[in-house]
Amino acid sequence: MAEFQYVALDRSGRQVTGVITCRDHSDAAARVRGLGYYPVDLTPVGGRSSKAAPTRQARTETQPRAQERRTRGGRPTRVHLLLFTRELADLIDAGLPIDRALSVLLEQTDSDAMREMVRGLQEDIRAGKPLSEALGKYPREFPPLYANMIRAGEVAGQLPEVMTRLADFLEKEQVRRSQVIAALTYPAVLITVAVLAVTFLLTFVIPRLEDVFKELGAALPAPTRALLALSGFVAHQWWVIALVIAGAVFGFRTWVATVAGRRMFDGFRINVPLAGVLARKMAMARFTRTLGTLLAGGVPILESLDISGTAVGNTVVTASIAEARDKVRQGETLSSAMENDSVFLPLVVHMSAVGEETGRLAPMLVRTADTLDFEVDNAMRRLTSLVEPLVVLLMGGFVGFVVLSILLPIFQANTIVK
Repeated sequence: MAEFQYVALDRSGRQVTGVITCRDHSDAAARVRGLGYYPVDLTPVGGRSSKAAPTRQARTETQPRAQERRTRGGRPTRVHLLLFTRELADLIDAGLPIDRALSVLLEQTDSDAMREMVRGLQEDIRAGKPLSEALGKYPREFPPLYANMIRAGEVAGQLPEVMTRLADFLEKEQVRRSQVIAALTYPAVLITVAVLAVTFLLTFVIPRLEDVFKELGAALPAPTRALLALSGFVAHQWWVIALVIAGAVFGFRTWVATVAGRRMFDGFRINVPLAGVLARKMAMARFTRTLGTLLAGGVPILESLDISGTAVGNTVVTASIAEARDKVRQGETLSSAMENDSVFLPLVVHMSAVGEETGRLAPMLVRTADTLDFEVDNAMRRLTSLVEPLVVLLMGGFVGFVVLSILLPIFQANTIVK
């Protein structure tokens, strides 16, 4: 039997030391883990220090600085952050200290950017910082919602439950984003093919028919002259079209970058017929889900409203949420604070009132978000189902115009000959 002095980390990531009597290094590491600590260093009394971390982790933490420079500057994807949150929640819920859980994630991740970030988090945890403070070094990857929920979980001693709830939130956000992308992909492809087909007709097919029309010797009908003029402009003045499009895009982005321009555009987005209702439901779904998740995680309501307002992605909705927050600060209930603002949908106001009366505001808000997401899905399916016949109709109309413009000179020439 020998005595070992150990340096370890407890469940909160703080460093602890002590002396235990064991047979060897393996037994000493097992005994320290049995105390609920993660061993960092084991030193036989009167002997040489021995690191207790797994060799694979040691190799990971001593990678060449060239690789560190190569990975630095990258940014983890949303999917990587989602997997990181879910796996970290499961590991902490299983009883692993945060430092050990990060070591496991460090070994499993296949992303250099993610590995660099987890390594930085682990260094801060080993230095005695709480997880919420360590996350503050990565504001682009971890928004205020993330860090505030982690902080609330640490204060309440419910970090595993809060991280699980946060992982659920991120999963639903990812599903929503994937659904929107999937719904817009088919219309985008269809419109792109239609534009390319029209461009091909105007730049390659129509110019070759111009000589044929000249050989007929008769005055061309108005539709044919219009088609030839349009074809000539597209074929020879394409750079003008490109400049106009580039200028319009640049001007729009510059205008939207201003405070007044952004507010006008955001107001148009939620008030335009048909699409405005959809945009408002999407903003309200994100607001209610974010607010419900924060409240369920133990974040105070005023702070939750601040974070939720910045998460909706619409300055007009953000301003309305800020006004509601001020009313709540003055003592009003959330439902009454939103009641007289047309930005908030009646469903959101009514469900908030029910949640306040029953003491289940957070679950009611999340349920409201689920209902709104369902309505958004149905609305997007209906809108995208209208795109295909509309594009086909426009394309058919243009092709009909082209055919008519080509046939009219031929019919006119035959009439003159007769």
